[in-house]
Amino acid sequence: MDLQLNQRVALVAAASQGLGYATALQLSREGAHVAICSRNEAHINAAADSICAETGYPVLGVAADLTRADDITRLVERVVEEYGGLDILVTNAGGPPSAGFEELDDAAWQAAVDLTILSAVRLIRAALPHLRQSSAPAVLTITSITAKQPIPNLTLSNSLRMAVIGLTKSLALELGREGIRFNSILPSWTETERVTDLMEARAARHNTTVEEEIARQAADIPFGRMATPEEFASVAVFLCSPRASYVTGVMLPVDGGAYKGMM
Repeated sequence: MDLQLNQRVALVAAASQGLGYATALQLSREGAHVAICSRNEAHINAAADSICAETGYPVLGVAADLTRADDITRLVERVVEEYGGLDILVTNAGGPPSAGFEELDDAAWQAAVDLTILSAVRLIRAALPHLRQSSAPAVLTITSITAKQPIPNLTLSNSLRMAVIGLTKSLALELGREGIRFNSILPSWTETERVTDLMEARAARHNTTVEEEIARQAADIPFGRMATPEEFASVAVFLCSPRASYVTGVMLPVDGGAYKGMM
C-alpha cells in the first residue's frame, strides 16, 4: 500500500534512539522528508546520518532540549526553514524516572511535567500555524500503556501520560473542523533503551538479572515477548499517513494484548 507520504515533511521528537528513531526511519523509508531532534548534538546528527544512509532521503538533525520553550520554537522554525512547511508532528520525550510516590519531591514532579506534558503542548503550539497550511496535517503523541494500566514504581509516567492523552483527545475535537488529525499510540513493553533501563532497576531491587526480569515481564504478554521498535513504527507511520485520513481522536495500544481491560 502506498501510504502517500512521499515528500511529506515530518518532525519526530526525541528520535536519536528507541521508538522515535524507529518511527523516523520508517517515515523516511516511505519517502518523507524527516527532521529529528534530541538534546545531544552528536547523537542526533549520527541518527540523521544513519537514516539518510539507509533510505537516501534527506534527514535533518537538530539539537534541542524539549524542556525549554525557546528550543522548541527554534526547532520548528528550523524544520520549516529547511523543508518549507510541516505536515506531520510526532511528539515524544524520554520517560520520567522510575520512582514510587513518596520518593518524589516537587522538583521531580515539575521536571516530569516539563518533559512529558509541556513538551507536547509547546511542540503542538509551535507547529499549528504550519500544520494549518498542509493538505494532510497529522499529529501523533507517543504516550504509554501506563495511561490505561498503571505500572508499579512509575508514578510520574502513570500520571502524566494521561495528561498527554487528554490533550490529544481535546485537540482532535477542537481542531477536527480544520482537518488536523490528532491520535496517540500507547506502547507497552518494547525492546528499547528505556525498557532496558527499567529492567536494570528492577533487577537491582529484586536481586535478579536483567534477563530474568525481561522474561518475567514477557510472560505476562499474550504473545510471550516484547515488541520490537519496528512493530511500533509501522503502526505510527500508518496513523500519520493520509491513508488514515478518517482516523482521529484514537488512543491505540500497541501492546501485544498486554492490557487486560475491556475499554
